[in-house]
Amino acid sequence: MHPYLLLSIAIVGEVSATTALKLSENFSRLVPSVVVVVGYVVAFGVLSKLLKDGFPVGVAYAIWAAAGIAAVALIGALFLGEPINWTMAGGLLLVIGGVVMLELGRAH
Repeated sequence: MHPYLLLSIAIVGEVSATTALKLSENFSRLVPSVVVVVGYVVAFGVLSKLLKDGFPVGVAYAIWAAAGIAAVALIGALFLGEPINWTMAGGLLLVIGGVVMLELGRAH
């Protein structure tokens, strides 16, 4: 399977789990609690396979973490009523920019 497809699956698992963690209300709601466990198992399992297959750990973790941060922040703002301002948006862009630079540096 293509490494970036695996990385995308790991990101979706992590974002789903993190979002469900908020919705689980301290693990008092069953369905979100199950999504937390399944999401993190998928995320770490797929990320582990990706690393075993030789994908660089620094790049994989940077992309995984930055995409997760950005996606969870957007989900929080759009669907969970959490505040976001221009300073926070700028920070997210810097995180994403840093990951892009890591990937570009890997190409050399």
